[in-house]
Amino acid sequence: MVRDHFAYRKSEQLKKGDKSLKQSWDLRINKLCEKINNSEDYYTTSSCSGRVVILRDFLEKLNDLFIFVSHNEISFEKLKLILEKLEGDDLIYFKQDPVIIHVACRSLEDAQKLIDIASREAGWKRCGIIGSDKRFVVELNTTEKLEFPIFQNGKILVDDDYLKLIVLEANKKLNQCWDKIERLEKLIN
Repeated sequence: MVRDHFAYRKSEQLKKGDKSLKQSWDLRINKLCEKINNSEDYYTTSSCSGRVVILRDFLEKLNDLFIFVSHNEISFEKLKLILEKLEGDDLIYFKQDPVIIHVACRSLEDAQKLIDIASREAGWKRCGIIGSDKRFVVELNTTEKLEFPIFQNGKILVDDDYLKLIVLEANKKLNQCWDKIERLEKLIN
């Protein structure tokens, strides 16, 4: 009997625990991941439904890199409170990251099929294949993103009006991400 290496790698991957900082699945992308993982030709290796992050400008991922992480909408009051508690001279960034998912595919054809569905039908604009001798991995990414410095030398770099605008834009972009997750979920067989 010939061993199905793809099925074996899939089985091993899905047994692994969550290695993310959050240590749990994002609820908004969970159904999409389950649908992908129920297919014989695909399995997820990582995913994020989109998030808001406040982080230090470090080159390495140190333990205190992330000051705040949320996979939900944020409020002006919450953002302001976080920023007011900051101290020090570090340069601090505000980021709203888009949805991203990595999917291992049985074949190059399966990878291309997934990219076509995501990009042409569900509106995911940054999709590509990462090939290796062992497998094809598709990275599906959307384009909703914000990133800029927000705090340095003990002070907030923008006024409250700008913080309110940041909150509105970040929440709008998160909702666009979640809409694209739902659209792709409906299109996956």
